[in-house]
Amino acid sequence: MRSLSLAHPLPRVHALTLAVSAALALAGCDGNGVDPYIAPAAEPAGLGTADTAALPSTTAYVDTGATNSRSNPCNVTLDTNAGVRVLQGFLDVWTPSSLAVDAGVTLAAANGCPAVTASTWTGIPGDATDGKVKNATVHAANIDYVKTATQARTAAQALAAYLDDRRNKGYSVSDGMGPLTSLWRAGAQQTSTIASVDATQPVTPVVNDGGNNVGVGSATNADLGLAVDFINNIADGSTEPPKRFYKYARPWRWSSDVKVVPALESAKSGTPATDGGFPSGHTAEAWRDTLAMAYLVPQRYQELVSRAMEMGENRILAGMHSPLDVMGGRVHATAVVAYSLSSAAYYTSTVKSAAFAQAQSYLKTKAGASDFNALNTYAHTVKTSDTTSADYDRFADRTANKAAYLKRLTYGMPQINAVGVAATVPKGAEVLLETRLPYLSADQRRVVLKTTALDSGYPLGNDGEGWGRLNLFAAADGYGAFNGDVAVTMDSTLGGFSALDSWRNDIAGKGKLTKLGTGTLRLSGNNTFTGGTVITAGTLGADSTAALGSGDVYVKGGTLESAAPGVLAIGGAYTQASGALKLVMSSATNGGLKVNGNFVVVDGTLSIGFAGTYKPAVGDTLTVMTTGAQRGGRFTAVSVAGFSKVTTTYTAGGISVRIDGV
Repeated sequence: MRSLSLAHPLPRVHALTLAVSAALALAGCDGNGVDPYIAPAAEPAGLGTADTAALPSTTAYVDTGATNSRSNPCNVTLDTNAGVRVLQGFLDVWTPSSLAVDAGVTLAAANGCPAVTASTWTGIPGDATDGKVKNATVHAANIDYVKTATQARTAAQALAAYLDDRRNKGYSVSDGMGPLTSLWRAGAQQTSTIASVDATQPVTPVVNDGGNNVGVGSATNADLGLAVDFINNIADGSTEPPKRFYKYARPWRWSSDVKVVPALESAKSGTPATDGGFPSGHTAEAWRDTLAMAYLVPQRYQELVSRAMEMGENRILAGMHSPLDVMGGRVHATAVVAYSLSSAAYYTSTVKSAAFAQAQSYLKTKAGASDFNALNTYAHTVKTSDTTSADYDRFADRTANKAAYLKRLTYGMPQINAVGVAATVPKGAEVLLETRLPYLSADQRRVVLKTTALDSGYPLGNDGEGWGRLNLFAAADGYGAFNGDVAVTMDSTLGGFSALDSWRNDIAGKGKLTKLGTGTLRLSGNNTFTGGTVITAGTLGADSTAALGSGDVYVKGGTLESAAPGVLAIGGAYTQASGALKLVMSSATNGGLKVNGNFVVVDGTLSIGFAGTYKPAVGDTLTVMTTGAQRGGRFTAVSVAGFSKVTTTYTAGGISVRIDGV
């Protein structure tokens, strides 16, 4: 006979105490005796306030992005050109020969601003017209990285670098779609005249891509035309203004030890005075295109930004750019895309939602996916092992992607400014996560960007707004810290990530997590947050043994689901006032709970399912929970998938379930 507890809990803590007392007085149906009275813990208090990410005090790129131009004499200085200003951290490394957008630029006086005379910079490092190295250590590391990379370059790397140099960038980076690539290219009607070939074949001579880059727009393309328009509509993200301000040479001009890919030798510019290396234009274009694609297909968000990082690495392997060049391209493009997506002049909410809906609808139809999450599964299912196939997923290994991304954020450069400085978040940057974390408010997305930002002090990290410290790969995995209380409301009726999402960061902080709404949020990091966890509605899934941090856990509705690969640790007390505990067990103990504090059930159910190939046999005993403190109360019902006959045993230090029959 299963034990019973009071079926209708009262809402206040003292009422819960009375309910537990009554339930325990009636207990004893499993031959376990009468439970001692254990008072339920109070709901975790947390910090009592939410974290915020205040706007930086400096002039915002999203307000001044139109000044990223080299045709207006009023926009030629650090203060007056947004594209130059967003990269001002480079001045910690390099002092250009003149502080103006003037390399090869001559402008007549206009708009009340004086004329601009072309600089005398020749583009040749070390001559009398050159700028000055301000940080010799960083500059040397920057060029040495290219020397080493190009001298150790493999044939496959040379081919990849060649293709990323010569192909149109939108076509090139669309393979970040992985298993969706051929569907995307067909729907967008993307073409390239430079075919991808096997690395063992000789690299063809330099040619120009006669394809259509990102595809065909909505005027003649009913499949993905709105999506193509969306990508094409990103604001002018030219890197020419900062190139002509910073006047920093390409790496092969700095050192003859830099080995340009042989097939690209004829692509080297013969006009060094207008051919600066910083920032990388190819890298910036790749970032603009992939961030737009990631907005439309957030199922591949991390893979697409990883592809943009790969483009930067290929520019280094080509010998055409240095690490600082490609880091600059990333920072510049990120600001440009946020500026575009934040500006009604480029994108209204209707335009954004229409392009998103079209991309999702087309891909779901072609993939045979029933909904957003089914498409997400399809997008991460390896369809081919053929490395020459467009659908081969080079980014299937998330751990490898994360490591490469983190490395390429800094390229191992030393921290040259103060470390440990709290991150600022640029105005408008939150729009970059709008479709990836749709159930969070704009303010919450800003906090996500703040808590996942790169540490301070790295080159290009002190742009004043925070663009140089953004880590979009980490931000796509949710919060990095609960430095305030976090309430997450997910609505399963909205579908997509609002119905089901996973946070995979290692979450620190002293704040509390409260799960609200009907959707499901899963946690899989090595979490250390201390403010506690409250489940009010929907499902909170624990997919790692440390998913719930080290605080109390309080279930007042909804479901706590443990699918941990080991025993789920509850750092404080566990209280189930109502709702359900669901264990997805992969052994007789894995998926069960180890509670450091008291374990008290006032009301609610327990259900047990099984993961993978594990299925217990009749006579086996499953360890539901152990505690080193005290246990009180009993579940109103206990069920085990595949078995109708079970015995639940409650002891002072734990709960177990014996399988008695099917």
